[in-house]
Amino acid sequence: MARMIYILNGPNLNLLGKREPHIYGHETLEDVERRCKALLPEGFDLSLRQSNHEGQLIDWIHEAREAACGIIINPGAYTHTSIAIYDALCAYEGPVIEVHISNVHKREAFRYHSYVSGRAEGVIAGLGLDGYEAATRRIVTLNGA
Repeated sequence: MARMIYILNGPNLNLLGKREPHIYGHETLEDVERRCKALLPEGFDLSLRQSNHEGQLIDWIHEAREAACGIIINPGAYTHTSIAIYDALCAYEGPVIEVHISNVHKREAFRYHSYVSGRAEGVIAGLGLDGYEAATRRIVTLNGA
């Protein structure tokens, strides 16, 4: 059975490629999935998911406890607000990499704080969709491949 990597995306990321392309670019989540799958060695697979609902993201993190060898998460605005997502990630024993498409530290001050960063093994910000690829490589490495 393949080792599964979850790529979880929070609110408004369903609009990737359409919303504020000067910040987020023109590529879509389908492009993220294609790019990351192309990097996977034999024995790995990924499941890319997006929800605008905090509870759904938490349910997927709980599911990952039994199903995933790592989580890549772009929590969107929940980065700055959700202690519940942080708590769910703390209940997950595998590696977590936090990804942000834009450099959140060059944006509004409220974006500087991340609850998720306190749980993540790594944080990637400002690399565009390349950040998802870097995170995928890191999860594979952390799983011994």
